[in-house]
Amino acid sequence: MSYVPIVVEQSSRGERSYDIYSRLLKDRIVFVTGEIDDYMANLIIAQLLFLEAEDPDKDVHLYINSPGGSVSAGMAIYDTMQYIKPDVSTICIGMAASMASILLAAGTHG
Repeated sequence: MSYVPIVVEQSSRGERSYDIYSRLLKDRIVFVTGEIDDYMANLIIAQLLFLEAEDPDKDVHLYINSPGGSVSAGMAIYDTMQYIKPDVSTICIGMAASMASILLAAGTHG
């Protein structure tokens, strides 16, 4: 069983609860965790494209903890990182092996 923490935010319109990953997405943080496969790639690509549509001038932060996986799925993420206008900074938290190391190296320099 998987547990995902919930974050509650107060605003003038009342309370709103988010799962932690949705809340972090508001801060333009995307996670690559576990084996890279087609399903994960589609989720990552959708998030990257969404963030570009929201604000093409704000950076995206990609946190990676992955043993790698499918080359074709990883290259789809890589291509999207290169395609979108926002800079994509990459941060390794744990491990970035195989295809995940390619994604780590593909982040914005600096």
